Amino acid sequence: KTHLSPDRADGRLTFYPGNQTVALPFINFMKRYGTVFLNAYTNSPICCPSRAAMWSGLFTHLTESWNNFKGLDLDYVTWMDLMQKHGYHTQKYGKLDYTSGHHSVSNRVEAWTRDVDFLLRQEGRPTVKLTGNKTHMRVMEADWQNTDKAVNWIREEAVNFTQPFVLYLGLNLPHPYPSPSTGENFGSSTFLTSPYWLEKVTYEAIKIPKWSSLSEMHPVDYYSSYTKNCTGEFTKQEVRNIRAFYYAMCAEADAMLGEIISALRDTGLLKRTIIIFTADHGELAMEHRQFYKMSMYEGSSHVPLLVMGPGIKQQQQISNLVSLVDIYPTMLDIARIPAPQNLSGYSLMPLLLEMAEDEVLSRRPRPLWVLSEFHGCNVNSSTYMLRTDKWKYITYSDGHSVLPQLFDLSADPDELKNVAMKFPVVAHSLDKILHSIVNYPKVSSSVQEYNKRQFISWKQSLGQNYSNVIANLRWHQDWLKEPKKYEDAIDKWLSQRQN
Repeated sequence: KTHLSPDRADGRLTFYPGNQTVALPFINFMKRYGTVFLNAYTNSPICCPSRAAMWSGLFTHLTESWNNFKGLDLDYVTWMDLMQKHGYHTQKYGKLDYTSGHHSVSNRVEAWTRDVDFLLRQEGRPTVKLTGNKTHMRVMEADWQNTDKAVNWIREEAVNFTQPFVLYLGLNLPHPYPSPSTGENFGSSTFLTSPYWLEKVTYEAIKIPKWSSLSEMHPVDYYSSYTKNCTGEFTKQEVRNIRAFYYAMCAEADAMLGEIISALRDTGLLKRTIIIFTADHGELAMEHRQFYKMSMYEGSSHVPLLVMGPGIKQQQQISNLVSLVDIYPTMLDIARIPAPQNLSGYSLMPLLLEMAEDEVLSRRPRPLWVLSEFHGCNVNSSTYMLRTDKWKYITYSDGHSVLPQLFDLSADPDELKNVAMKFPVVAHSLDKILHSIVNYPKVSSSVQEYNKRQFISWKQSLGQNYSNVIANLRWHQDWLKEPKKYEDAIDKWLSQRQN
């Protein structure tokens, strides 16, 4: 079993019409010889909480993976641990990022202070940068080195195993690169590629997303757009370039998938290996006047999920709603290890297998919805998304203090018309389903308490240095214009009682 997970790949690139923009030969190879999921979602559109859901099989509110700093405990038993216990050779390379304690101080503090009444730009303005020449392939060198390690492991180790193996390769691509000008631990707002990859992109096919005017934006979207430094003017050419460079970065990630497929083919293992390709979240690439993730819009929450291997249906497109918590029970199913009872996810194998097994009939039925939630930085409210047949329902905080959103994805795939007021009965029934899955007002409130607690202990740990440290985080360019105003806003927030 080989599991390949890039960072922030937009799932819509894996099927028509999104795939018209860039050549992704190895994703196409997987589609031809395997199955593609048309409606796969992240359970939390940010690196660490999303990966925590994938490695644990549990929703974000159950593992309390609230932000990039707060993931799983180090001793959490993942599907890979269980497979190892049952005799699998296991190997991991590259980006794992599912445990607590990582990412920058800025990232943490931005998440903890999202309820503070201020607006500060926390990212560099999204930009593009071309490097190297038309023969320069290895742009993201760290990912290529991890891919090389995985390839060598397949060629030198896996080929000799008598027991089955599971290999995990986590890529950074197509995540934007750091922008050093943005200060401490810089944000990552530079879309970087070489002419070699950019040539794989069809510029004419790139869609320029429609934007609402700033005054018409949903208040949470406005906060996100502002903190992501996207409320300024952007020319069509700038937006087209950002999208083109992002697609070129996806093409480079696809080539890494190609290296793994080639290594398996050359060693004769391809026929005996199940390959799963997915991502932790997508990339808005200037849709809804935002880049990055953290949003429930399709660009950010819809992920690629492709599976190929022995017994897996070929050229199959599955429209069932699935999400990353399904990976855990799927991996155990492949290994024929009984799954723990409390999992949030459901095995994908009944959907994937050519021959439906008898036991499939006795399984608990897969629900007709998926859940995604977000509690981290760049969004000033806990967010919950329930996706059903054609509807996407997004609600915030306690469900009342911020307007919910409802989108009919069949009529409005670009999610530009919030129809929550137009279809109150639909919104209400989806909210009821959401409440039956998670008591979301209570979760939102416990995240608010957690944020305040964490911030207070961080502030105390800094002592006299607090004012200096907080001023020089990623938001330094805005903060230093009016430091007293922002410190006062934090003090006011700290003095407020919890609702």
